[in-house]
Amino acid sequence: MRPATLDEYAGQSHLLAVGKPLRRAIEESRPHSMLFWGPPGTGKTTLARLITHYWNAEFLTLSAVLAGVKDIRAAVEVARDNRQQRGRATVLFVDEVHRFNKAQQDAFLPHIEDGTLLFIGATTENPSFELNNALLSRVRTYVLRPLTPEAIVGVLQRALHNREHGLGEQGLQVGDEVLNALAQAADGDARRALNWLEQAADLAEATPAGAALSIASVQEVVGGNLRRFDKGGDLFYEQISALHKSVRGTDPDAALYWLCRMLDGGCDPLYIARRVVRMATEDIGNADPRGLTLALNAWDTYERLGSPEGHLAIAQAVVYLACAPKSNAVYTAFKQAMSDAQQSGSLDVPMHLRNAPTALMKTLDYGKGYRYAHDEQDAYVHGENYFPEALKGRRYYEPVARGLEIKIREKLAALRANPVKANT
Repeated sequence: MRPATLDEYAGQSHLLAVGKPLRRAIEESRPHSMLFWGPPGTGKTTLARLITHYWNAEFLTLSAVLAGVKDIRAAVEVARDNRQQRGRATVLFVDEVHRFNKAQQDAFLPHIEDGTLLFIGATTENPSFELNNALLSRVRTYVLRPLTPEAIVGVLQRALHNREHGLGEQGLQVGDEVLNALAQAADGDARRALNWLEQAADLAEATPAGAALSIASVQEVVGGNLRRFDKGGDLFYEQISALHKSVRGTDPDAALYWLCRMLDGGCDPLYIARRVVRMATEDIGNADPRGLTLALNAWDTYERLGSPEGHLAIAQAVVYLACAPKSNAVYTAFKQAMSDAQQSGSLDVPMHLRNAPTALMKTLDYGKGYRYAHDEQDAYVHGENYFPEALKGRRYYEPVARGLEIKIREKLAALRANPVKANT
């Protein structure tokens, strides 16, 4: 059921709509090497085949799961022979290219460079992390998006009506409700949708009008389908980022949605619980210190209850943190203090802050001039310096005017503005 023309190709209108650069390059025969990055079932292989057809080139394919340098060399020899003996271009399509190691990826470089072959790679992983910069610099990267339900319905309808390659000979009666259910469950993956359609066709029920697909047959083949969630891959980090930013942005509803997406996709709840603790310290901080307590309690509760009962404790913490007043003042102060600690060298501790447990240390003025805060009014020694001399007067922590930090801010301002003499 692969489309034979660009007009039959489903989805990717951001790349292939009339007038888009990639479509023009294909139709106007302006060959270049490229990389397709996108989820499974979005048409990477199909698009590579279509491009090869439009460019009147020979199509060679390698799977990085099975191939090695020997296979790459053999493909290069075919491409070189095509070029020298037949004057014909060769497209080498490499599926799952991210699975090749650095040496294997480097093997393509001179042949892309000298035009021996046109390289088209396909990957489901972020090429910035998985592919060599040398290879990335020689190809154009195109991002393929998950297909919309509407696009998948179009793919399914084509399969139902196509008599040569599809299910047209069966004359199946399929309502819009069934097609929409398949398209929604496929979660952007056209290959998955076609496989399910084929399986559901085997379960078609006889009716006076002919064989018909029902919602029940769709549910049977789809089963407990999990949404896309690649543990440790791009979607993993995209979704945890969305959860964190929803909490930071005080949107409890969006935060709950992303939490449920991750749990539904099979993410380890303990990983989420650890990240929730980070949210409490990074984004809520002293504006509401109870947030950290609740996050830790949620972690502990999940460890005691497990799944699915413990999910609710994590959800409670997520909602609380999303609704809590926000402050990154401690987070910002910590980064600034760490920067000074790393860049200022081994500065001496001021003499008045050093402990003097021995007589010798006292004679060397260790601890001399130190004023004990609890003996001072408000337990605060105005004007005292607790920094190394080179950093005297540094300010890192600036409480925000939200939550408990309003009080902290007011207290620090009042103490700094009210000089008092030491009590003697």
